[in-house]
Amino acid sequence: MIRPVPERPLAAAALGLLLSACSTVMGGAPEAAPQAPAAPPATMQYLYGSGEAAALGVQAWQALVDHVVVNRGGNPEDSVVLAAGTTLTAPGFVRCGDRPPAVVVDIDETVLLNLGYEYAEAVSGAPFDPERWARWEQSGADKVVAAPGAAAAVDALRKAGVTVVFNSNRAAANAAWTAYALRAAGLGNAVHGQTLFLAGDDAGGSAKDGRRATIAAKYCVIAMAGDQLGDFSDLFAAIPSVAERRAAAASGPIAALWGRGWFLLPNPVYGSALKGGFDDVFPSDRRWSDPATVPATEGAR
Repeated sequence: MIRPVPERPLAAAALGLLLSACSTVMGGAPEAAPQAPAAPPATMQYLYGSGEAAALGVQAWQALVDHVVVNRGGNPEDSVVLAAGTTLTAPGFVRCGDRPPAVVVDIDETVLLNLGYEYAEAVSGAPFDPERWARWEQSGADKVVAAPGAAAAVDALRKAGVTVVFNSNRAAANAAWTAYALRAAGLGNAVHGQTLFLAGDDAGGSAKDGRRATIAAKYCVIAMAGDQLGDFSDLFAAIPSVAERRAAAASGPIAALWGRGWFLLPNPVYGSALKGGFDDVFPSDRRWSDPATVPATEGAR
């Protein structure tokens, strides 16, 4: 059962009415409620509304299933979880031994789309609030949908004998509600501490490497899926610059993992990808100015 969001205490509601009445008596008009925008932000239009984003999601999930079910995860001797003490430039991987196969997936904007929460944020224009998010975890399970392709992929993996393990930064205190949301979206059962790992399960906070190590000690993790680089390794968070982070993901041995064990889902709405100013994003030697808008130089006279 989903716990409803507590209503404001009666005293607080009465005080609000009293202040409103005083404002009217004193001749001051009550403040108008903020107007909802005419349309959600473009990033939300893309992720939650576009066929293009849906196609990308289906594409990623189908590729993951092919990799795991058809190719049996590539090299079954090694998992795709980076071993402790390894680096992105010289990665090593947790050995599988005789552990059973599993796929580790993030939840939010990976297998679940948080339509209800993002609607509220788009309408209010308010920035992210951890307390509001906690209330969402506890009361929004019927306002989510499975990400395109996710439910079919999870079903196919389970039918192939592969365990699906969810590793999320949702709160461990809200594990029952998160498990309910997964079931309600058609993603089956998840058991906290067995196939559902959450922030607060260890001392790592929002870092996921500790939870990944716990999972890899029980399973041979042959694929992982997420919408942030941190869903694959916490090492990305330690990279200081936007350019270096991009290079670390797209070059060297890590680049070979994309589509071959690591599968990334699109998320332009929030997260660690949304960083960088003009100097970070646009190299100085690749900038163009429209000749029609550039004033003539002295030499051109």
